[in-house]
Amino acid sequence: EETAMTHRIVLYANSQFSSPYVLSVYATLVEKGLSFDLKTIDLNSGQQFSKDYARLSLTSRVPTLVDGDFSLSESSAIIEYLEEAYSHPDHISVFPEDRKSRAKARQIQAWLRSDLAALRDERPTTVFYAAKNPRPLSAQAGQEVKKLLDIADMLIDEEGNHLFGHWSIADVDFAVMLNRLLANGDPVPEKIRKYVKRQWSRPCVHDWWKRASQIG
Repeated sequence: EETAMTHRIVLYANSQFSSPYVLSVYATLVEKGLSFDLKTIDLNSGQQFSKDYARLSLTSRVPTLVDGDFSLSESSAIIEYLEEAYSHPDHISVFPEDRKSRAKARQIQAWLRSDLAALRDERPTTVFYAAKNPRPLSAQAGQEVKKLLDIADMLIDEEGNHLFGHWSIADVDFAVMLNRLLANGDPVPEKIRKYVKRQWSRPCVHDWWKRASQIG
Protein backbone atom coordinates (compact mmCIF):
# COMPACT_ATOMS: atom_id res chain seq x y z
CA GLU A 1 0.00 0.00 0.00
CA GLU A 2 2.82 2.39 0.86
CA THR A 3 4.48 1.76 -2.51
CA ALA A 4 1.28 2.62 -4.33
CA MET A 5 1.04 5.85 -2.35
CA THR A 6 4.62 6.92 -2.94
CA HIS A 7 4.42 6.42 -6.71
CA ARG A 8 1.75 9.08 -6.94
CA ILE A 9 4.18 11.83 -5.94
CA VAL A 10 5.33 14.32 -8.57
CA LEU A 11 7.80 17.14 -7.97
CA TYR A 12 7.80 20.04 -10.41
CA ALA A 13 11.17 21.77 -10.83
CA ASN A 14 12.44 24.55 -13.04
CA SER A 15 13.95 23.14 -16.22
CA GLN A 16 17.45 24.45 -15.32
CA PHE A 17 17.40 22.60 -11.96
CA SER A 18 18.90 25.75 -10.43
CA SER A 19 16.31 26.46 -7.71
CA PRO A 20 17.53 25.98 -4.12
CA TYR A 21 13.88 25.76 -3.06
CA VAL A 22 13.22 22.82 -5.34
CA LEU A 23 16.41 21.24 -3.98
CA SER A 24 15.00 21.49 -0.43
CA VAL A 25 11.95 19.47 -1.42
CA TYR A 26 13.98 17.07 -3.60
CA ALA A 27 16.33 16.41 -0.66
CA THR A 28 13.36 15.80 1.64
CA LEU A 29 11.86 13.26 -0.75
CA VAL A 30 15.19 11.50 -1.27
CA GLU A 31 16.08 11.38 2.42
CA LYS A 32 12.64 9.99 3.29
CA GLY A 33 13.10 7.26 0.69
CA LEU A 34 9.99 8.25 -1.27
CA SER A 35 9.52 7.34 -4.92
CA PHE A 36 8.60 10.33 -7.05
CA ASP A 37 8.57 11.61 -10.60
CA LEU A 38 10.49 14.78 -11.42
CA LYS A 39 8.84 17.01 -14.00
CA THR A 40 10.09 20.34 -15.26
CA ILE A 41 8.56 23.74 -15.95
CA ASP A 42 10.24 26.19 -18.32
CA LEU A 43 10.10 29.45 -16.38
CA ASN A 44 11.72 31.39 -19.23
CA SER A 45 8.82 30.66 -21.57
CA GLY A 46 6.17 31.45 -18.94
CA GLN A 47 4.96 27.85 -18.70
CA GLN A 48 4.34 28.41 -14.98
CA PHE A 49 1.46 30.73 -15.85
CA SER A 50 -0.47 28.13 -17.81
CA LYS A 51 -3.94 27.37 -16.44
CA ASP A 52 -3.07 23.72 -15.94
CA TYR A 53 -0.01 24.49 -13.84
CA ALA A 54 -1.71 27.31 -11.93
CA ARG A 55 -4.40 24.83 -10.85
CA LEU A 56 -1.69 22.68 -9.28
CA SER A 57 0.63 25.36 -7.97
CA LEU A 58 -1.70 28.16 -6.83
CA THR A 59 1.27 30.56 -6.75
CA SER A 60 2.55 29.60 -10.26
CA ARG A 61 6.00 28.90 -8.87
CA VAL A 62 8.38 26.00 -8.35
CA PRO A 63 8.56 23.78 -6.49
CA THR A 64 5.10 22.29 -6.65
CA LEU A 65 4.35 18.86 -5.21
CA VAL A 66 1.51 16.62 -6.33
CA ASP A 67 0.65 13.72 -4.03
CA GLY A 68 -2.31 11.87 -5.47
CA ASP A 69 -5.17 14.33 -5.72
CA PHE A 70 -3.43 16.86 -3.45
CA SER A 71 -1.09 19.59 -4.70
CA LEU A 72 0.93 22.23 -2.91
CA SER A 73 3.46 24.94 -3.72
CA GLU A 74 6.02 26.86 -1.61
CA SER A 75 8.95 24.77 -0.41
CA SER A 76 8.58 25.31 3.33
CA ALA A 77 4.90 24.29 3.21
CA ILE A 78 5.75 21.22 1.10
CA ILE A 79 8.48 20.09 3.49
CA GLU A 80 6.14 20.47 6.47
CA TYR A 81 3.50 18.44 4.62
CA LEU A 82 5.94 15.65 3.75
CA GLU A 83 7.22 15.60 7.32
CA GLU A 84 3.69 14.97 8.61
CA ALA A 85 2.40 12.74 5.80
CA TYR A 86 5.48 10.51 5.72
CA SER A 87 6.50 10.62 9.33
CA HIS A 88 8.83 8.78 11.67
CA PRO A 89 9.24 5.82 12.22
CA ASP A 90 8.23 4.73 8.70
CA HIS A 91 10.37 7.52 7.24
CA ILE A 92 13.21 9.56 8.69
CA SER A 93 12.50 13.03 9.98
CA VAL A 94 14.25 15.83 8.11
CA PHE A 95 14.11 18.03 11.20
CA PRO A 96 15.96 17.65 14.51
CA GLU A 97 14.29 15.50 17.18
CA ASP A 98 14.41 18.11 19.92
CA ARG A 99 11.53 20.60 19.79
CA LYS A 100 13.70 23.67 20.31
CA SER A 101 16.21 22.53 17.71
CA ARG A 102 13.37 21.90 15.28
CA ALA A 103 12.19 25.47 15.86
CA LYS A 104 15.75 26.73 15.28
CA ALA A 105 15.98 24.77 12.03
CA ARG A 106 12.72 26.32 10.83
CA GLN A 107 14.00 29.75 11.88
CA ILE A 108 17.07 29.31 9.68
CA GLN A 109 14.93 28.19 6.74
CA ALA A 110 12.50 31.09 7.11
CA TRP A 111 15.35 33.61 7.36
CA LEU A 112 17.15 32.30 4.29
CA ARG A 113 13.94 32.54 2.26
CA SER A 114 13.16 36.11 3.30
CA ASP A 115 16.53 37.85 3.47
CA LEU A 116 19.85 38.25 1.59
CA ALA A 117 18.24 39.25 -1.72
CA ALA A 118 21.28 41.15 -3.02
CA LEU A 119 23.59 38.23 -2.26
CA ARG A 120 21.24 35.83 -4.05
CA ASP A 121 21.11 38.16 -7.03
CA GLU A 122 24.87 38.75 -7.30
CA ARG A 123 25.91 35.18 -6.51
CA PRO A 124 23.21 33.03 -8.19
CA THR A 125 23.30 29.25 -7.82
CA THR A 126 24.73 28.98 -11.34
CA VAL A 127 28.13 29.81 -9.81
CA PHE A 128 28.12 26.20 -8.50
CA TYR A 129 28.40 24.66 -11.95
CA ALA A 130 28.75 27.37 -14.61
CA ALA A 131 30.20 30.87 -14.93
CA LYS A 132 31.42 32.66 -11.80
CA ASN A 133 30.71 36.33 -11.17
CA PRO A 134 34.05 38.18 -11.19
CA ARG A 135 32.49 41.45 -10.06
CA PRO A 136 32.98 42.49 -6.43
CA LEU A 137 29.92 42.44 -4.22
CA SER A 138 27.88 45.62 -3.96
CA ALA A 139 27.72 47.47 -0.64
CA GLN A 140 24.29 45.93 0.08
CA ALA A 141 25.44 42.40 -0.74
CA GLY A 142 28.58 42.98 1.31
CA GLN A 143 26.46 43.84 4.36
CA GLU A 144 24.41 40.70 3.77
CA VAL A 145 27.55 38.56 3.52
CA LYS A 146 28.79 39.93 6.83
CA LYS A 147 25.45 39.03 8.44
CA LEU A 148 25.50 35.55 6.87
CA LEU A 149 29.07 34.83 7.96
CA ASP A 150 28.47 36.19 11.48
CA ILE A 151 25.50 33.84 11.86
CA ALA A 152 27.45 30.95 10.34
CA ASP A 153 30.24 31.58 12.83
CA MET A 154 27.75 31.22 15.68
CA LEU A 155 26.14 28.05 14.30
CA ILE A 156 28.99 26.05 12.75
CA ASP A 157 31.69 24.39 14.85
CA GLU A 158 35.38 24.25 13.91
CA GLU A 159 35.00 20.85 12.23
CA GLY A 160 32.14 21.98 10.01
CA ASN A 161 29.65 19.48 11.45
CA HIS A 162 25.90 19.46 10.90
CA LEU A 163 24.11 22.35 12.63
CA PHE A 164 22.15 20.23 15.10
CA GLY A 165 24.41 17.23 15.63
CA HIS A 166 22.61 15.19 12.98
CA TRP A 167 21.79 16.17 9.41
CA SER A 168 18.60 18.17 8.88
CA ILE A 169 16.99 19.92 5.92
CA ALA A 170 18.21 23.24 7.34
CA ASP A 171 21.76 22.09 6.54
CA VAL A 172 20.87 21.87 2.85
CA ASP A 173 19.46 25.39 2.75
CA PHE A 174 22.30 26.89 4.79
CA ALA A 175 25.03 25.17 2.77
CA VAL A 176 23.54 26.39 -0.50
CA MET A 177 23.55 29.99 0.71
CA LEU A 178 27.14 29.72 1.96
CA ASN A 179 28.35 28.02 -1.21
CA ARG A 180 27.24 31.03 -3.25
CA LEU A 181 30.41 32.60 -1.81
CA LEU A 182 32.71 29.60 -1.65
CA ALA A 183 31.98 28.31 -5.19
CA ASN A 184 32.44 31.79 -6.61
CA GLY A 185 35.87 32.16 -5.02
CA ASP A 186 34.85 34.74 -2.43
CA PRO A 187 36.74 34.40 0.87
CA VAL A 188 35.14 32.29 3.62
CA PRO A 189 36.54 30.87 6.87
CA GLU A 190 37.97 27.35 6.82
CA LYS A 191 35.23 25.86 9.02
CA ILE A 192 32.61 27.07 6.54
CA ARG A 193 34.60 25.45 3.74
CA LYS A 194 34.50 22.18 5.71
CA TYR A 195 30.79 22.54 6.40
CA VAL A 196 29.86 23.17 2.76
CA LYS A 197 32.07 20.29 1.59
CA ARG A 198 30.36 17.95 4.08
CA GLN A 199 26.90 18.96 2.88
CA TRP A 200 27.85 18.81 -0.80
CA SER A 201 29.04 15.23 -0.43
CA ARG A 202 25.56 14.13 0.62
CA PRO A 203 23.94 12.35 -2.36
CA CYS A 204 20.70 14.35 -2.25
CA VAL A 205 22.71 17.55 -2.73
CA HIS A 206 25.52 16.28 -4.96
CA ASP A 207 23.15 14.56 -7.40
CA TRP A 208 20.92 17.61 -7.70
CA TRP A 209 23.70 19.98 -8.73
CA LYS A 210 25.20 17.36 -11.02
CA ARG A 211 21.83 17.31 -12.78
CA ALA A 212 21.92 21.12 -13.01
CA SER A 213 25.44 21.12 -14.45
CA GLN A 214 24.37 18.75 -17.22
CA ILE A 215 21.67 21.23 -18.23
CA GLY A 216 23.63 24.43 -17.64
